[in-house]
Amino acid sequence: MLGMMFTEKECKEFDYLLRKEMDEMLLDMSDRRLDGPVKEAITKRYKIIFRMYARIAPPRELSRYATGLRSQR
Repeated sequence: MLGMMFTEKECKEFDYLLRKEMDEMLLDMSDRRLDGPVKEAITKRYKIIFRMYARIAPPRELSRYATGLRSQR
């Protein structure tokens, strides 16, 4: 396990980066032009980033992205 310490400003930036990355992946997963293996790779990556986000996100924000995770099964 790796530990990191962030300032408040860095934590907000990290939060922003993770949210934007998940938003992009949700868009990609809903794209019908992408085939199965590509969507599967995006879904795996989404799960990893979602777990990272879950460590810093408030429950209200977390539920927004958890819904996206459930709809991709």
